[in-house]
Amino acid sequence: MVPLPTRRATIRLARAVAAALVPGDLVILAGDLGAGKTFFTRALCRALGVPASEPITSPTFTLVHEHEARLPIAHADLYRVGDEDELAQLGLRDRRGEGAVLVVEWGAPYAAALGGDALSVTFEVAADGTRRARLEAGGARASALLAAVTGAGRP
Repeated sequence: MVPLPTRRATIRLARAVAAALVPGDLVILAGDLGAGKTFFTRALCRALGVPASEPITSPTFTLVHEHEARLPIAHADLYRVGDEDELAQLGLRDRRGEGAVLVVEWGAPYAAALGGDALSVTFEVAADGTRRARLEAGGARASALLAAVTGAGRP
């Protein structure tokens, strides 16, 4: 578990993840509404070089936002996706194959359909308001990403 006592701690975690990302990586974000998924994504995108002038918002209704940076980013929100056929129409797996980093909110049910091998970040808010993130790897590449994020004095 990574404690996230402040917004700065969440930004530090996002920067650590961003520094270790390579083309085609999959990051799946989970947590209740308001737990910090979009805030984390915004910090991650900024760390990858998306300019501050470009808004980073949840793609709740559009389902996917694309951002150009050091690595191309496809930020998706799959909360309203009904099944894998609907997911396939979004072209996320294709974008991943083309080298985009996929950052997917509410993506856990679709991890395999997105190509698997994902770093999962689950944001938790305790009853007293304290926040933390649980990071888990689901494959060899995700394990290397997790090691890079949690090793060498990082969060």
